[in-house]
Amino acid sequence: MSAHIDLLKKYKLTVTPQRLEIMSILVANGHISIDELYVALKVNFPSVSLATVYKNINLMLEKNFLFEVQIQNKKNVYELVKKEHSHVVCTECKEVLDIYLNTEKLFLEVTALSHFSLKTSSIVFNGICENCQKVQVS
Repeated sequence: MSAHIDLLKKYKLTVTPQRLEIMSILVANGHISIDELYVALKVNFPSVSLATVYKNINLMLEKNFLFEVQIQNKKNVYELVKKEHSHVVCTECKEVLDIYLNTEKLFLEVTALSHFSLKTSSIVFNGICENCQKVQVS
């Protein structure tokens, strides 16, 4: 728990019981929608409002503590900020996985073609996971 407290302080976020619980839920789930977060948070904080969850998520996004993953045909999910990575999403079960790619060449190519000074990327690959492929074959 002290690691969670230290991380919140590092990002200049006030340490509250709700934020500590949000962090625990994010660590346990990896990627989670606001609706899923709200349901999980209500277990230990039954009086928490959806507005409070949105307020905390928006503040955490502003402080670059969280990253919002936009996924086609699915509600956006949130994750703790970590090393630059991409995502792969199953179009059947909607599972979201992190994948770490060497995007250096891609950044150089995009910079050359667009003349933009790139800062970050958000790459989402869509496909069918191994488990869903097995179900389709059955």
